[in-house]
Amino acid sequence: MREQKRKSGFIFKTYEAPYQSPFEKLFEIFKELITYTSGDFDEAIDWLRQLDVEYKLTTPDYTIDDFIEDLKKKGYIREEIDNDGNGGSGMAITAKTERAIRQQALDHIFGKIKRSGSGNHKSKGVGLGDEHTGDFRAYQFGDALDKVSVTESLRNAQINHGIANFSLTEDDLVIEETLHKSQMSTVLMIDISHSMILYGEDRITPAKKVAMALAELITTRYPKDTLEILVFGNDAWPIKIKDLPYLKVGPYHTNTVAGLQLAMDMLRRKRNTNKQIFMITDGKPSCLRMPDGQYYKNSVGLDPYIVNKCYAMAQQARRLHIPITTFMIAEDPYLMKFIREFTQANRGKAFYTGLKGLGEMIFEDYENNRKRRIKG
Repeated sequence: MREQKRKSGFIFKTYEAPYQSPFEKLFEIFKELITYTSGDFDEAIDWLRQLDVEYKLTTPDYTIDDFIEDLKKKGYIREEIDNDGNGGSGMAITAKTERAIRQQALDHIFGKIKRSGSGNHKSKGVGLGDEHTGDFRAYQFGDALDKVSVTESLRNAQINHGIANFSLTEDDLVIEETLHKSQMSTVLMIDISHSMILYGEDRITPAKKVAMALAELITTRYPKDTLEILVFGNDAWPIKIKDLPYLKVGPYHTNTVAGLQLAMDMLRRKRNTNKQIFMITDGKPSCLRMPDGQYYKNSVGLDPYIVNKCYAMAQQARRLHIPITTFMIAEDPYLMKFIREFTQANRGKAFYTGLKGLGEMIFEDYENNRKRRIKG
């Protein structure tokens, strides 16, 4: 009599992290450090050497110098050329590293999100699209043949005509409904006023990481969408996605009005129906640029003149059907009251948050907004 094999149960064992080469381990840390140092390679390596002393990151077989050589060989860093065309002025990261930093930010903040080939956004309306709803209807003249559900149509033909006299007629054809997919145009505003590094708290680095993660999400998963990024201090100006790792806080006040004006100008040029503004800020509006080019500044409390200009911009965006979502890092009651009134003027949304969870909230709001059809 042959003995039957027993079915094995669960086996519990100590978790073992996936193998990483010495280069991969150091590269993960290096990408974090280069973000904190705003792209300063020498400073990042100095920090890495200090961490190595404290945590024994390297071995005699693979040192920090070996790591730097591998960075060169793999194309992650390059030698900078000075104004005279000579080398030797230091090392700088390359576009390959910038992409790796954005991908790491996406993984850390939003999790391991799978890429989607189509990269469009659902709306609630059924119509022309390529995302199946699971609902079927009878074929109508003019329907595209590629929308015909072959399986359901053959099933109808078998039921209607039988196998012996099998035939497929127009009455047997079934169309599977698809969701209309809309595009989204987003402008992300980042406050780079001096308060973003005040009080011993680095607020600009998390904001940069969120921007890099959002940029990577849109360019890889939703390539039909657009994302433009601007920064605002005394004035506002656009930056490119590749500039994000190098972004620094300046000795600026907060000209929220200039940021909103530029954001709306950017969105006016977009043909997409769905448009939105995300604003990351930790401080109150404290600056305006007057028609004569002079700056009107007031850092004490909330200046009524500046605040009313902000409300006017919020209302203008509402008339253009551009919702503004504010991610407020500060928690001062009087600032929260201002943001509530600003949000009411725009009929947008506001999140009052610390730095923890900022990325998750922005991702969730982006995903929710892209499902909504904003009528122009």
